[in-house]
Amino acid sequence: MKIAFLTAGGIAPCLSSSIGSLIENYNSSAPEAELIGYLNGYKGLLTGERITFPNSIKSKTSIMDTFGGSPIGNSRVKLTNVDNCIKKGFIKEGQNPLRVAAEQLMNDQVNILHTIGGDDTNTMAAQLSFYLKENDYNLTVVGLPKTVDNDVYPIKQTLGAFTAAEQGAVFFENISNENTTSSRQLIIHEIMGRNCGWLTAFTAKEYRDRLTQREFLPEILIERSRWDVDAIYVPEIDINFDIECERLLETMNKKDSVNIFLSEGAGTEAIIRQIEASGSSVERDAFGHVALDTINPGQWFAKKLTKELKAEKTLVQKSGYFARSAAPNAKDLKLIKASCKLASEMALNGQSGVVGLDDENSQMNLIDFERIKGGKPFDINEDWFKTLLSDIGQQK
Repeated sequence: MKIAFLTAGGIAPCLSSSIGSLIENYNSSAPEAELIGYLNGYKGLLTGERITFPNSIKSKTSIMDTFGGSPIGNSRVKLTNVDNCIKKGFIKEGQNPLRVAAEQLMNDQVNILHTIGGDDTNTMAAQLSFYLKENDYNLTVVGLPKTVDNDVYPIKQTLGAFTAAEQGAVFFENISNENTTSSRQLIIHEIMGRNCGWLTAFTAKEYRDRLTQREFLPEILIERSRWDVDAIYVPEIDINFDIECERLLETMNKKDSVNIFLSEGAGTEAIIRQIEASGSSVERDAFGHVALDTINPGQWFAKKLTKELKAEKTLVQKSGYFARSAAPNAKDLKLIKASCKLASEMALNGQSGVVGLDDENSQMNLIDFERIKGGKPFDINEDWFKTLLSDIGQQK
C-alpha cells in the first residue's frame, strides 16, 4: 500500500502537525505502508516531485507538532485552470492537468491521497478522484480542512484557525505599545479574511481576553483603554463611515489613540469599484481571487480615517504571516489529532471525502466532497461577538 500526502494553498498552523498525526495513526493501522509527499502541493503532483518518508521519522512524529508551515511545501495551483498550468510550466501545450496528475498517481501506484488545504485544495482533490474513477483507477482521497479564515462550508471549525487568532492577539500585544509614540495615534491591525470576518473577530476576542489578565498603572497613563480595541471591521457588516468617524473621533479626543481590528476583506468591494472606475484593472490569482496585497485595504482605510480622526500618526500592521506561520496551540492540536484519527480510518475503509466538524451536528464526520465549498461567512449573530461589539461601543 502506498499513501501520499499533499498540502496546498496558503500555510496554516496545522500542516506539519497534520502530516505527523496521520503518520502516527498509520504507524499502528498500516505499519507496512509506504508514505510519500508530493512537493509544493499540486505543482509537485503535476511535475512528479516527491519525497519518501523514511521509517526513521515514524517514532519522532511529535516533533512535527512543534513546527509551523509544511515540510513538503505549498503552492496555489488549480488543476482545471489549463492556461495557468501551462503558463507556470507545470504541463505542456495540449495536456490536461487532471490527466497529468491522475497519471502521476497511477504511475506512483498511490492507493490513498490525503490533501490538507482549504476549499480550493479539496474541491480539486474531488475533481481528481472523480476523474480517476471514470478511468477505472480506484483512489481513495481524504481531505482535511485547513484555513485560518474558517470559511469552508459545511465545516464548523477549520484546522489552524484557533492558533492564528491567538497569534494575531500576541502580535498586537506588542504593536499596541505604539500608542505611546505619538499623540492622536491611529493603529490599524489588518488581519487575514478575504470574505469571512471570523479570524478578525476571534483575534479581537483573544486579545481582549488576554488584556483581562494584565495589570495596568492608570496613575501614570498606562490605562487599559489605550490598549483596548475600539473598532472591529469585518466583511459581513456594512460600515457606516459617517457614524463610525463620529464615534471614533470622540474616542480619539478622549483617550488620544484609536485601535482598529480590520479584516482584509472589509470594504474591498467599494475599493475595487473605485479602482475599476478609474480605468485600472484589479489583479487576480489562478482561482479568480482578488490579490488583496495589490489593493491594500489597510492603507485605504488609513487614508480615510487619518483625515477624519485628525490623527497625527497612523500605523498599519499586518499580522497575517506571523499568525499563519505558527505551530498549532493546544486547542488546535486536539482538533488535528481527532481529525487525523478519523481521516486515516476512513481512508483505510476506502471512503473518500473531507473529515471535519460538520455544521449540521457539530460532530466529526466524513463529509462528501460535493458539500465542500468556500466563501462561508462569519455568523455575526454569535453571542460572543455581539457581546464583544457591545463592550467596545460599536453598533452592528
